[in-house]
Order: sequence, then structure tokens, then C-alpha cells
Amino acid sequence: MIEDEKKYKRVAVFPAGSEIGLEINQALKYSTFFDVVGLSSVSCHASYVFKEYYEGIPFYTAPDFIECLNLFIREKQIDFIYPAYDDVQLFLTEHEDRIKAKIVTSELRTVRICRNKSKTYDFFEHCSFIPKTYTCIDEITTYPVFAKPDIGQGSHGIRLIHNEEEAMDAFCTQPKFIVCEYLPGDEFTIDCFTDCEGTLLACNMRNRKRIRNGISVASQSLKMEPDVLEIANMINRNLKFCGAWFFQLKKNVEGNYRLLEIAPRIAGTMGLSRNTGINFPLLTLFAQSGFPVSVIQNQYSIEVDRALISRYCLNLRYETVYVDLDDTLIIKQQVNTLLIMFLYQCVNANKTIILLTKHLKDVKQTLEKHRITPALFNMIVKIAPDQNKTDYIKETASIFIDDSFSERKKVWEKCRIPVFDCSEVESLLDWR
Repeated sequence: MIEDEKKYKRVAVFPAGSEIGLEINQALKYSTFFDVVGLSSVSCHASYVFKEYYEGIPFYTAPDFIECLNLFIREKQIDFIYPAYDDVQLFLTEHEDRIKAKIVTSELRTVRICRNKSKTYDFFEHCSFIPKTYTCIDEITTYPVFAKPDIGQGSHGIRLIHNEEEAMDAFCTQPKFIVCEYLPGDEFTIDCFTDCEGTLLACNMRNRKRIRNGISVASQSLKMEPDVLEIANMINRNLKFCGAWFFQLKKNVEGNYRLLEIAPRIAGTMGLSRNTGINFPLLTLFAQSGFPVSVIQNQYSIEVDRALISRYCLNLRYETVYVDLDDTLIIKQQVNTLLIMFLYQCVNANKTIILLTKHLKDVKQTLEKHRITPALFNMIVKIAPDQNKTDYIKETASIFIDDSFSERKKVWEKCRIPVFDCSEVESLLDWR
């Protein structure tokens, strides 16, 4: 917990392990105004990235959820609950008066309309951007048509309907499906921010180049089109947002934009805008705290591409790091940035760092050439090429990092401490 806790507002993200929760954490973790806390009902990836993390709270559908949540709020001195899943947001907004922390959300009417696509389409039925929908087979004159869950997110559960038999199945399936015109064109997400007075301050358009499990894993920022901005303003005038929200569009066979859905929350890929200067989760917290907000956005094109990332948890305790120089800290005349990141992690954790090297030149000159301060190391030990590094390892609660397999083998056999080469340093990184 931060040393001077009173200067920070405490924000609990729930559920912390969703893509939304992970983006909120990434957006808030460096803030000097808010202290972010991860909260989950089950074990999840959040434990690897949230500095402060708790799990085991009941699912939001459990009878004692609110009671347990309020107990957590009181014990951990939580000021805000940041919903990180659509159904959780709706539940918390509906029960906001019973929860002892402020819910980071828009007004209940807006959240309810946005949670059901049928309600969204009915609410905006007078607008040209609503896709044509069908309530029975007799209304369908041309196939294919498209079916998607009335309550859902991403691309989960979507179907392309080719004939009457498939259409009948969609109409009869529970939970309810929305059957609408086929939209074969490109799909876009528009990330928006509205202040609590209703002014639309940010509106960023991006494509969804590649989608996996309903999540956009490749996305590129695009120039805002006038037709899309008009849709954003229409939505903003008719619904009441306070903070970040987004909507998704797809083009029909004529090339016209049609609405897929609206969500009054953070999107997992809003990090694309964050890296141009618009931090949607942080702006939302400021707005809901009553502060006036404005937006600065860098003007460059940006693209994000995501894949599975590996983070590790080692059952390993050490107080001293012995690290090599040549081909380890400096590889091919360049600094090993991953290793230098780890070494500064060790500095923050007050661990001892010893540079143990057989470098033939002046070690300090080499370090300074590569702009590595010698002060990074508690000790610099230079030994002769024919000497054994094992003779200089005195601490048992230590690890050894060296590119040389023979050096690692000698240390592992004689000193009986964990040894790592450069490719293994990633397992030592703490992302919290």
C-alpha cells in the first residue's frame, strides 16, 4: 500500500482479470492521484499485474455479494468501484444506493438501454444508422441475414443465417437473438469520452483488423469520418454518459454505416487512444470526481497488435543478483533492455546487484560508453579470464545471470543457486 495513503483515492477494479480490467489497471497504475486495487471472484491473470490484488469475493449474482463487497470496501478503504464487465456494470449501477463506494458508471437508464441490443435499436429506431431487424421469418425476403445475442459483447454467439431453417432456429433460441440485415462491410469501434455536463470531448475511430474470441487483437487508428461523427453526436445527445463509452459500426451492402452496439464503459483496446494521449479510465475518474477535464491528443497514426503474453510467478527468494557484462548486459554492442529493466526492478526492491565480469577492457569506461551508470551496481568485480566465477559468489540467497552455459553449469553445480541465461530473464520480471 502507498506510504501516504490519504493523498490517494482508492479504486477497486472488478472483475480485475477481464481485458477491460487489465486496461484500466494499465491506465491507472502510474497515476499520482489514484491507487488501483484488483478484485476478482476467481483466480486470474490480474494477480500478475495488479500491485495490490484480492480474490475470493462471491460472484456478483450471489445473495451475499453486496454484503461482502461492502465489507471489502470498508476494510480496504475503497473510494471507487470500477466495473470491468458489462453485466457487473449493470448490476452495480442498479444497486448503487446499497454500495458504500462510488460506482464508476453512467446513469442507470443509459446502462440499461445499452445492455440490450433490442432496447438500443428501439430507442434509436428513428435514426438511419439502425440496421433493419426482423421479428419473424415472413419479414425476411433476402438471405443471408445475421443473428446475434440480444445481451452479449464482442462477437460471441453470432451467426450468419443462410435459409429459413437456420432463421427458425435463431428465432426460437433462448436467450433471445436479434436477427438483422447482413452487414458484410468493415467493422469499426469509436471510442468516446463525454464529460458529466454532456459535452463530447473525444471521439476516436479505429478498425478491428483481427478479432479473436470476440476481442480486437489488431486495431489501427483512423481519421474520423463526418458520417461517423454525426452518429456519435446523435448517440451523445440522446443518452446521458459521464466518462468513457464506445460504439461499434459495420457497413451494409450499400456501404452505409449501421450500429452494432453501444457500451457505456471502458473498451479493452482503448489503450490505442491512451498511447496518443487520451487516458479514458483516468479521465473518467477525474470527471466523476467533479474535476474539470480537457483532452490533449498527439496527431499520429498508431496501431496495436496483441498476442498472448507470458508472465511468470517463481517460488524463488533471493537478495543478491550476480550478473555478467559481455554478451549478457551488453549484447552485440547494445544494451540488453529487458535485463536492465530487471536490474532496476532489483534496485526498487533493495536487492544487491554485483557485476561479475571477465571483461578485458576498462569496465567503467565500457559501462559509460553504453550510458549505464556504474552506480547501478553495489559492487563491480573484475576477474581474470582463467579465474572461476564460482570463487566470487559468497551469498547463498542469490541468483546468477550469464550467457555462458559453462559458467552457469559451474555455478549451479558448486554454488547450488538458480542460474539464468538472457532468454530466461523474462521469468524474473514483476509486472505489478
